[in-house]
Amino acid sequence: MHTPMRTISNMRNLTRLLLIVAMATAFGCGSKNESKSNEREAYVIPDSLMKHLKLDTVRMTPVVDAITLTGMVDFNQDNQVNIFPPVSGIVQNVSTQLGDVVKAGQVLATVKSSEMAGYENNMVVAETNVTSTKKQLDATKDLFKNGLASQLDLTSAQTNYDQALAQLQMQQRILKINGDNRQGVYMVKSPINGFIVQKNITNNTVIRTDNGTNLFTISDLKNVWIQANVYESNISRVHVGDEVNVTTLSYPDKVFKGKVDKMLNVLDPSSKVMKVRIVLPNDEYLLKPQMFASVNVLNPLGHKALTVSSHALMFDHSQYYVLIYHSNKDVRITPVQVLGSNGNETYISAGVKEGDQVIAYDVILIYEALNS
Repeated sequence: MHTPMRTISNMRNLTRLLLIVAMATAFGCGSKNESKSNEREAYVIPDSLMKHLKLDTVRMTPVVDAITLTGMVDFNQDNQVNIFPPVSGIVQNVSTQLGDVVKAGQVLATVKSSEMAGYENNMVVAETNVTSTKKQLDATKDLFKNGLASQLDLTSAQTNYDQALAQLQMQQRILKINGDNRQGVYMVKSPINGFIVQKNITNNTVIRTDNGTNLFTISDLKNVWIQANVYESNISRVHVGDEVNVTTLSYPDKVFKGKVDKMLNVLDPSSKVMKVRIVLPNDEYLLKPQMFASVNVLNPLGHKALTVSSHALMFDHSQYYVLIYHSNKDVRITPVQVLGSNGNETYISAGVKEGDQVIAYDVILIYEALNS
């Protein structure tokens, strides 16, 4: 009587056991599949990016306070010459154009001038007087030797000759000052090497000496000025002698280095800014007058900090990051604490150590790939 009951009970227990084993097996397989799906391959920087990859090494450098100013490229007025007409006349030929490179002594234009003709006439008169008084002096000397002329006559003849000679020398100097041309033509010449940066005449222009307009302006652009604007709140952070880094829209990746040369110490009444002057070498003539410029004034603070290129920083979710590079298969996103920046460089207080290599190019692209 009890045997069937036991058999049924045993079968039920076996069924329950098999069901539990099947469920456990299914759960285990699901977990393995889920684990496999969660696994992902490590990011490898592709060869196309590796060709252009730029790295920067974390280093310890002096901390520099930097202030960014706006400014404009200007002529170095210490190396600039305005050419005004010393004579009146009509412009016959303008042989140079705006922007031309000129040498000292080069003819820029010619002017037909009645004043130059007058100088030539004065030269002829002076030369004639010298010839005449010289003959008179020689004749008086002969007469004096023969007792036919007095000492007073000889002295008078010598005086007349000396005066005529002095007058000739004066006319020669006047003619030389005005171009030393005896054809009634004044030659406008460049007094220095440089560029024609302003031109106010054309052929057949009538010029007068009482006109205050210059004919040409010549400037040597090997050195230029940057006229930068300092707001009142930043005046205490700028000093004569401070080093500056200058960038322009035309050459955004090129940094021009110079120094603050002068502070004007007065505020512009309309813009409420103080002008500072920066002198920059311009041997390659890349900087052109009237270019806009961004000026970083650098003021050392006297202590050091870990430093990286500002291009290496990535800001995401209210946190700065750098990408520490070990190999193209091992790049780590690392949060850092930023102390400050001088524009091109950023100072770090935590997150990296001296000697670490960080990616400083295509940072956003690699950062997004690592996070995907």
